Amino acid sequence: MKQKEKNPVLTGFMGSGKTTVGIRLSYRLRRPVEDTDRLIERREGLRISEIFAEKGEAYFRERETELLRELGARKYPCVYSVGGGTPVNPENRALLKGLGTVVYLRVRPETVYERLRGDTTRPLLQCDNPLERIRGLIESRREAYEACADVILDVDDMEIEEISDRIILYVR
Repeated sequence: MKQKEKNPVLTGFMGSGKTTVGIRLSYRLRRPVEDTDRLIERREGLRISEIFAEKGEAYFRERETELLRELGARKYPCVYSVGGGTPVNPENRALLKGLGTVVYLRVRPETVYERLRGDTTRPLLQCDNPLERIRGLIESRREAYEACADVILDVDDMEIEEISDRIILYVR
């Protein structure tokens, strides 16, 4: 079980780089990467935005928790990247800790806004003032992110390689 403690588990707000960093870590650590949002999309046959629109956020969050339970039963080393809202549920925070070393990729609201401006696939940002929405969501999730993090990295001004290097130091 020692190996399981060393799986990188990437958390953070949408646009923080979880997917990109997860792919890079997968390559460098020679482990598969499991992106929980992509797994749920495959199972449901719908994109996240479609799940939210057709079945609601509560339905999506239930699928997310079920998936984390399943992933916790796996016995092989992996890199995990989880959806931005995953840590909000206290049960999910405990499940994330069970998957490995939880790394919170902390990002400023302005950085998220610049990265995601014009992205219509993010259901939570389809509003009149996305920057204010981002600020509010980050602040409302901050405590949850920090509560489950083993490591917090401020990633606004970091390149993917530097982020990956630091995470590898923490998981080895």
